Amino acid sequence: MQKEINIRFEAIENYASLNDLEKKLFDAAIDIRKIAYAPYSEFLVGCAILLENGEIYTGTNQENAAYPSGLCAERTTIFWTAANFPDQKIKKLFVIGAPKAATSSTPIPPCGACRQSILEYEAKQKDLIEIYFASLDGEIFKTKSIRDLLPFSFDSSFL
Repeated sequence: MQKEINIRFEAIENYASLNDLEKKLFDAAIDIRKIAYAPYSEFLVGCAILLENGEIYTGTNQENAAYPSGLCAERTTIFWTAANFPDQKIKKLFVIGAPKAATSSTPIPPCGACRQSILEYEAKQKDLIEIYFASLDGEIFKTKSIRDLLPFSFDSSFL
């Protein structure tokens, strides 16, 4: 029997269509992206997280000559935020990635490892995290939960 999986997401036409808070997250992610440490791939990624207390924190991808030792922007930001504010729920995560020399791009979703990490924090906080991924041009996709991007997810219920 063949089955089908549907992915739920919202396509936001452009930056002007965002509300003020979403614009702050977009701006924070695009600004921090400029200082990402990606000397090998030259693929710069910025991430902004909104906590339930209204604070916004940012992070970037961090590469290493020993490639497996680097870390994506999403995990850098989530791990630092969770270590410093363990009792604050993450409400929204905004990510923008593109090659260093690019002036336009397409929306880049979190990689598989980042999706798994975000899933862990949704489970930990018992609340969904809205995920936004955007292009440099302001084309944005939004999901209400990482489960929309990770339909066959592995969590602690399997352990």
